[in-house]
Amino acid sequence: MPSRRHGIANDLRNQITTGRLKPGERLPSETQLAGQYEVSTATLRGALAMLQGEGLVEKIHGKGNFVRRSLRRITYRGGWGTQTPQTASDTNLRITVRTTKIRARGHLTALLQVSTGSHLTEFHCVSYEAKSPHSLARIHVPRDLAPAAVLNEPRPYEGAEARFAALRPTSADIRETVSARLPTPDEASTLRISPALAVLAITRVTADITGRVVEAALLALPGDRADAVFTTNHATDEGWTER
Repeated sequence: MPSRRHGIANDLRNQITTGRLKPGERLPSETQLAGQYEVSTATLRGALAMLQGEGLVEKIHGKGNFVRRSLRRITYRGGWGTQTPQTASDTNLRITVRTTKIRARGHLTALLQVSTGSHLTEFHCVSYEAKSPHSLARIHVPRDLAPAAVLNEPRPYEGAEARFAALRPTSADIRETVSARLPTPDEASTLRISPALAVLAITRVTADITGRVVEAALLALPGDRADAVFTTNHATDEGWTER
């Protein structure tokens, strides 16, 4: 026999899939829903967490639970970024950037090959499809490599990936590490996903021709709709081939 939270999740799922609850619609408050189904708030939240994990519901801090709009899949192309050239120019996709001056600590010292306490600039980038978060990136650059034009940008702007590409050397070594893990509390809140939904975590480290690390980017993509694509060039007797 299904538990109460499974029964509630099934009922709400049916309302969503049949269109009785429409994309973007706000659900009644958790207290109201708990009263409606005659269960505790904890049981009700368990049911909502199941729907969050399925990508049917998203919780917006301070506003409530909403039926999630259908979102496109995310394609991460190795050495380029979280968007294809086609989606990069899509006006429905916008990127907000928050700039912070920080000191190198922990894993950042190893990634950037700098001493503890070194001055860094962190770019906290969130892309949105309509009003729904699409992906999260935290890009770290040694302070002396971050131009004032980017540091002083006060507003959200489009084409952030192209702007950061301008900071990178034309001849660079890019090393990427890909893993699947549970999101941090900040990632789950920012991306509006269930803490139980795995994210595709990508660490991208870029060095110039002298070997100096010029950028360390930490990306988190919702695991239920993200793909990573990498292209390798192989040398043959007749030249280079691409696969």
